[in-house]
Amino acid sequence: MLRRNLEENVYWRHRRGVLDLTRRGVCMGILNVTPDSFSDGGRYGSPEAAVAHAKRLISGGAVIIDVGGESTRPGSLPVSEEEELLRVVPVVRAIRAECDAIVSVDTSKAAVAEAALEAGADITNDVSAFQDPRMVEVAVRYGAGAVLMHTQGTPATMQAAPHYEDVVAEVAEFLRQGRDFAVSLGMPKDALALDYGLGFGKTAAHNAALLEATGSFARMGHALVVGASRKSFLAKLGTTDTAVTARTYALGARVFRVHEPAEHVAILQEVHV
Repeated sequence: MLRRNLEENVYWRHRRGVLDLTRRGVCMGILNVTPDSFSDGGRYGSPEAAVAHAKRLISGGAVIIDVGGESTRPGSLPVSEEEELLRVVPVVRAIRAECDAIVSVDTSKAAVAEAALEAGADITNDVSAFQDPRMVEVAVRYGAGAVLMHTQGTPATMQAAPHYEDVVAEVAEFLRQGRDFAVSLGMPKDALALDYGLGFGKTAAHNAALLEATGSFARMGHALVVGASRKSFLAKLGTTDTAVTARTYALGARVFRVHEPAEHVAILQEVHV
């Protein structure tokens, strides 16, 4: 049986409470309300369809529903703030009215994050790693949790020619600097989760190196988010997203951003000790 490689307590504070992740992993169910996401674009554009899918994710064991209104697949282009607001806010409001799950908003725009938090979201999930410093200010003002993720480049360019001298050291330093910046603006340390950004400006070899180094990222003192679900590098590494969940949980990761939570919940129950 796999054994966990993390001795410290792991807590993640969000707007409505605290997740104790010391001895459990949780799934963050992906809910894309976009026309062009790589896996499910266009399927959940209306609030009714989105809420129905959120309920399916919850019934499959998702603890967090991650709502995104802008595709971040490789090669995707940004959408306007107005369009993203129209996509995201009605869905967050509808989920909050009908579901008791924790809701996160996947956005790099502070105005969208604020509107989603006002509509009832609990966490901001920013793939741009606070390039807009107002993202931190908004999260702090609402007492929200936040995900700090590493990306090299932008979704439009990130897979053109990813390059690192030492991907593990560079990503770790990036996350440390982002963490320190957020804390300097008033974010409680336990409100911040880290994500090493699998597939975001990385080759398959870069992703493999980060996966092997999961334990060192988990020991940075924050909940570690892993987002490998349905990504193309998995086939190149000869693995599956559920196998990644099992392995990284054993090394200390605690939050798994996935499309099909039931499969991953079953894996987490199997490997939990």
